[in-house]
Amino acid sequence: MYETDFWQIIDESRDAAEGDPEEQADLLVERLVQLTPDEVIDFARLFEARFQRAYTRELWGAAYLLLGGASEDTFDYFRCWLIAQGREVFEGAVHQPDDLADLVPDFDEEEDGDAEEVGYAADEAHEQLTGLPLPDLGSEQPRRPTGPQFDFDDPAAMAEHFPRLWERYGR
Repeated sequence: MYETDFWQIIDESRDAAEGDPEEQADLLVERLVQLTPDEVIDFARLFEARFQRAYTRELWGAAYLLLGGASEDTFDYFRCWLIAQGREVFEGAVHQPDDLADLVPDFDEEEDGDAEEVGYAADEAHEQLTGLPLPDLGSEQPRRPTGPQFDFDDPAAMAEHFPRLWERYGR
């Protein structure tokens, strides 16, 4: 599976689900079970690579600001949600997290920022296809996110790192 195929599947499922992450996860599973088990594994590897790439301190800070706090689990679900938003939003946010102010201008912390189920779509599809769990992809999350350390509870640091997000979501 090529990266363009991966993003096409993400985009089609998001559009069909009208932005509902649970519905998108269900649609992803439906789409993935139409593939071969090897293609599902390829999808899972591409998803995992993006999930790991988004494991940055800056992006965690942006999630913390958007969601009014973000534990490690919450940040995991946020990264799944970010991938589920498609390539443009994902790449823009990874490159410059403060751009989320423009990339998702209608962000609603009650409805957005959590797509845990999307992160399990390939696992579920593989199990439906083979009766077996998805094999170990051989990737392990780093112990700490990449990037400079700063205090998410320090208003001055948050305003400095995320001027546009701070203006809109600062507390």
